[in-house]
Amino acid sequence: MKLKIIFFSVLINCYISAFAFGQELNCQVTVVVDNQIPLTSIEKEVFDILKQTVYEMMNNTKWTKEKYKLEERINCNIQIQISSIPSSGTYVGSIQVQSTRPAFNSSYNSTILNYQDDNLSFAFTRNSILIYSPNQYRDELTSILAFYAYYIIGMDADSFSAQGGTQYFTEAQQIVSLAQSSGSPGWASNDTKKRNRFYLVDNILQQLFEPLRACNYQYHRKGIDLLYEDQVKAKANMYQALSLLNKVVSTRPNSINLLNFVQAKQIEIKNVFAEAEQTEKNEIVNLLKKIDPANSSKYQEILE
Repeated sequence: MKLKIIFFSVLINCYISAFAFGQELNCQVTVVVDNQIPLTSIEKEVFDILKQTVYEMMNNTKWTKEKYKLEERINCNIQIQISSIPSSGTYVGSIQVQSTRPAFNSSYNSTILNYQDDNLSFAFTRNSILIYSPNQYRDELTSILAFYAYYIIGMDADSFSAQGGTQYFTEAQQIVSLAQSSGSPGWASNDTKKRNRFYLVDNILQQLFEPLRACNYQYHRKGIDLLYEDQVKAKANMYQALSLLNKVVSTRPNSINLLNFVQAKQIEIKNVFAEAEQTEKNEIVNLLKKIDPANSSKYQEILE
């Protein structure tokens, strides 16, 4: 009898541990198909299976060796947008990736990543299985999802500790290297458009982009996380953090990483500085216009 009690106690403890220290991501998944594409009942079923399969891969894969409590999981969203079906079981479109991180002592969540990848082309059937294997290219969709899983975790880690995401960005870069042999779009350095997965991770690991990573850390840890305690100091720190991006502008203006970070923060900055003095507003707007001149009119809204 005692042996049975011990046995069941062990099972219960294992069960509790599995939920206390789960996977890293809390990922919501949607699949959107262009309404110009006529779908059969079979294809609709395949897209339902695709949504569930992607959901299970993102949320059930153990991406790191770190222990994440349930409430520590990274909230993120994956939207797969299908624009064409060249042949049965082959899909072309884009993938939208978003992630947030919580602000200290608040229910507010700050957007870390909001990126649309227009280089999506993959094969999928109702029997497809998505399993990530490190150091191995299995199929296109698995590699793309694994790449963004590590990129999301890297950006999140960078926002909590200085360059804390390096090991995860390195893993994402390894995925790029392995996928290049496939010849699929989005993985190569010689793509005509430099808005792809290769440059997204290659840039972030270069020394030239260290000010951007420092900005990510300081903006969140000394800015967003301080807003509840001291708004004046938090806003000053956010401005100083964004000022670091001038160093990147001088060497790599209009780079994918630079613009993606600033544009993801546009609404947040507008809300944070809504009650700021006019001088503060002018300073932040002038800074943002210098970093991202193509969207000057959007940053002008902060002054309204």
